[in-house]
Amino acid sequence: MTSPHQLLWTGFRGLDSAEVDLPFRPGGIILFARNLDPDPGHGPARCRALVDGLQTRFGSDLPLAVALDQEGGPVSRLRPWTGSTPPLRLLWTRGGAAACEAWGRLWGEGLRLLGFNVDFAPVLDLWDGHPDAGIGDRAASALPAEAAAAAGAFLHGLESMGVRGCLKHFPGLGGTTLDSHQGLPALADADQVDRNAAAFVPLAHPDRLVMVAHLRTPASGPLPASLHRASVVDNPWGIQGRFLPDDLEMGGCADWSWDDRTRLSLEAGISGCWSARPRRAGPPALKPPDDSRRPSAPRLWPPRGPCGGTCRRRYPSTRRLGTVGSRGFRRPQGESDGWAHPHRR
Repeated sequence: MTSPHQLLWTGFRGLDSAEVDLPFRPGGIILFARNLDPDPGHGPARCRALVDGLQTRFGSDLPLAVALDQEGGPVSRLRPWTGSTPPLRLLWTRGGAAACEAWGRLWGEGLRLLGFNVDFAPVLDLWDGHPDAGIGDRAASALPAEAAAAAGAFLHGLESMGVRGCLKHFPGLGGTTLDSHQGLPALADADQVDRNAAAFVPLAHPDRLVMVAHLRTPASGPLPASLHRASVVDNPWGIQGRFLPDDLEMGGCADWSWDDRTRLSLEAGISGCWSARPRRAGPPALKPPDDSRRPSAPRLWPPRGPCGGTCRRRYPSTRRLGTVGSRGFRRPQGESDGWAHPHRR
């Protein structure tokens, strides 16, 4: 039987495993900048030691899901070690699928060396140019087919390295004007919602991690899509996946109590909940309802090893990232600083 705590993916405090104070075994852990030593010489090895220590502590029966947000561009937890990197839109417009796949492969190689097995990327939202919506150039294209091609290429590269990706932010934040970190964005145009969701269709399947947005739509009524069953497992587009809500500490769901957020998200068909803020325990509401369509929590991520075969398209292979050790990231032999731009040949 799944423990309620195993339905919770949680952030934590500390840079070393001995500092981490979690009184329960979570379903997954999520690292943020606060968990990473910014020193590029020692930080990567310290990160790997942290992850290995938490795997030893919590992953004895089943490998623990260890996740972070590493898209590149403005959302890059590894920026202190890698420097600035291009967002998905720049990769797509200048280098097409090959550049997107190359970056997915680079991040996958680096994340695997650091011990991560889940990356909350890529973004499948449609680009709309709105400066205040929190997406911007994280999105590749305004066209659903192009957004899917860019994200699919990135995903193929990432998962070919054994790191599972996560499509976000379903059903799509394109056309919104409010950052869901700050409040609850809304889309009143059902056609826009359908257009956004179309980008997810080519890539989603029952074993794919899909992050659901805190977004009010005509179908979700007063609730965010992340807490609304007809927007998750009963969505009208027939999109299947292993659904996770966006961070339940965000402003987009702040009008509901923590117990209501967890209860409603699980009733919506969410496979697990996550919180950036360290949680001392899963609340009583965090109990799986009787729903045979929800995958059990321990199967939310694959065993160690390549999982790129789950991507429906194949893209050309590219070079590898290099290695990580006590002195930090090492570029492939003979590479200059241009290693950070694999679409430049």
